[in-house]
Amino acid sequence: MTLEETIKQLPLSAGIYQYFDKDGHLLYVGKAKNLYKRVKSYFIFTPALGAHSNLSVRITKMIQQTISLNYIVVNSEHDALILENSLIKQLHPKYNILLRDDKTYPYIYIDNSVEFPRFEITRKVIKSPDITYFGPYSVGARDILDSIYEVCKLVQKKSCLKSKKSCLYYQIDKCFAPCELVVPHAKYKAELDLAKELIVNKKFLIKTLQEKMEFYAENLRFEEAAELRDRCERISRSEIKSEIDFASDENYDIFVVQNSQTRAVVVRIFMRSGKIISSSHDFIQINDGYDEDEFYQRVLMEFYGSEKPPIIAPILVAKKFESLEIIEEHLSTIFEKNAVIKMPVRGAKKQLIDLAILNANELLKSDTRKENNPVLEELKELLFLQRVPSRVEVFDNSHMAGVATVGAMAVYENGQFDKKSYRTYHLEAKDEYAQMRETLTRRVESFSKNPPPDLWIIDGGTTLLKLACEIIDSHGVFIDVIAISKEKIDAKVAISGGEANFPRKSHRAKGKANDILHTKERSFELKSSDKRLQWVQNLRDEAHRCAIGFHKKTKLKLDHESKLLNLHGISSAKVIKLLKHFGTFEALKSLSIDEIASILNANDAKTIKKIYN
Repeated sequence: MTLEETIKQLPLSAGIYQYFDKDGHLLYVGKAKNLYKRVKSYFIFTPALGAHSNLSVRITKMIQQTISLNYIVVNSEHDALILENSLIKQLHPKYNILLRDDKTYPYIYIDNSVEFPRFEITRKVIKSPDITYFGPYSVGARDILDSIYEVCKLVQKKSCLKSKKSCLYYQIDKCFAPCELVVPHAKYKAELDLAKELIVNKKFLIKTLQEKMEFYAENLRFEEAAELRDRCERISRSEIKSEIDFASDENYDIFVVQNSQTRAVVVRIFMRSGKIISSSHDFIQINDGYDEDEFYQRVLMEFYGSEKPPIIAPILVAKKFESLEIIEEHLSTIFEKNAVIKMPVRGAKKQLIDLAILNANELLKSDTRKENNPVLEELKELLFLQRVPSRVEVFDNSHMAGVATVGAMAVYENGQFDKKSYRTYHLEAKDEYAQMRETLTRRVESFSKNPPPDLWIIDGGTTLLKLACEIIDSHGVFIDVIAISKEKIDAKVAISGGEANFPRKSHRAKGKANDILHTKERSFELKSSDKRLQWVQNLRDEAHRCAIGFHKKTKLKLDHESKLLNLHGISSAKVIKLLKHFGTFEALKSLSIDEIASILNANDAKTIKKIYN
């Protein structure tokens, strides 16, 4: 069926539609209340099928590349919104915006129903009518909590009241010890009130910490003073200064999107009880997929997720965006009450929007001063990448004679390694090809929770590159993939009457090894001084370092377990036999005597089971 025929037979139902190019790559995922009307609006049908004249340059370019489309019918526009969001996160289409804001923001809370309440951190709603929440905090929640217990004489740990005996905290004057002593509720409430004031008033909190820091410094307690200094810095980092004064105790969540030629930024500001308590921001690279309306939609969908937030506040945005009403409907379902999205045009609420816009523009200015890495632009042109890579995942595996086999994924984003996003894997596969398949498959299966990057770099040659592309294609994901490998040389040995060539091997001699870059179409042998090659080498070396480090850590643990078995008469040969069959010691610990005896004898099986019981 041709594209035109598919369009003309689309149903009048709600659903999602997907555009594909000539190579079967997914270009775009969209939602519609009426599939037929929505998709038809992109096209003209005479004299030939083409892009409608009223489309933007971006959409026109997308339609010109569209060769086929698929669609899925759902019950409502709300269902279409949820499915669209899920597919965009998992499949990373070329013309959709992917915002990697997968963070959940922490709240500080207190349970007022207990006799001596204390403050803790949560990221979810706690089902109790006596809970009071403070937040959300983009950074510094743990530092604020630690500061409260540094300054206020509250019950320091959950377990304290159960002990029925005063502890070190009482001795160092950080707790009233209600576990053992009679503490008047008025006295404890005064400390709670002080703690609440410190939470809601950052200036007061920082001033109090600085006074304590000076006390520590004067008493030559420099490590404790330095810790408070760093804590003050982290607490103040998320704060946007504002002179806006709300007479009432109003709450607002403010979202503003701004963009330059190359980058877009979202700024989030959280106002609680008439005061700005925290803020955060995220950048995205502008490419063929940028659309401001869709950016607003992605921002709200990603921030609120699918769970009711502890504090529900009216939402303020800078402009009315497409799908605003359906986003309101979606959030109302999550909030279990009517969600409100407003576009203020005057008054104090408009001042909040202007403040967010001011900060967004300042972020864009400072970002452009850093200058985009020209090497990435050049690499995109050289390797025919679809995007200038902003986020890159790099893969390598490591093992020693098939023992302690591991995989590693290093992550590079916005000019630096994002070590919090690194992942390591224990692998069961025995050969290099199967190990890479296992590593990449496990990563792809996590795309719904941790969205895909712009680029994969594989430490290996064309065989592993082809494997990675097959895995990506089988899951319908839109990611560029390249590989880097050592050059191959003929291994020559002298024989009677001349030389013989053996199969080609990777050249590993230090100072002589040349790396080659591979794409699906061709390979590139660049000079060792080429900045583009050096950039890829740097990322490959980081993934290799990560894999080797995790391998060594795993090997040490395995050696410890092996020695334990050796001490009980299980030889190293038998240990290796067990590992080759069952994979890991963790798996071995859960086996029955009969299962172990299927590999070793019954006596050995009983010994091993006794060790691990």
